[in-house]
Amino acid sequence: MPTYGYQCDSCSHSFDAFQSMSDEPLKICPKCGMAIRRLINGGNGVIFKGSGFYVTDKSGRSGKSDEGSKSAAPCAACANSEVCPKAAGS
Repeated sequence: MPTYGYQCDSCSHSFDAFQSMSDEPLKICPKCGMAIRRLINGGNGVIFKGSGFYVTDKSGRSGKSDEGSKSAAPCAACANSEVCPKAAGS
């Protein structure tokens, strides 16, 4: 759901509201009860969490080699299996 910013014309109280795009804009200030207006917001940028999404993050990297980071130990999903495809590829 988008977040819309509002500001009161009388008391200058500003606040954000989570609303569906199909909802009608709010019209009354929750602080003083007078008329409010919806503010034009530039939107939020994309937030990347974790290691990110880069060209070098896919398999078959052209940049850094990750040969040293691979281990021959089986992964957690294959720990009970006799042959781990991850360990076999090292």
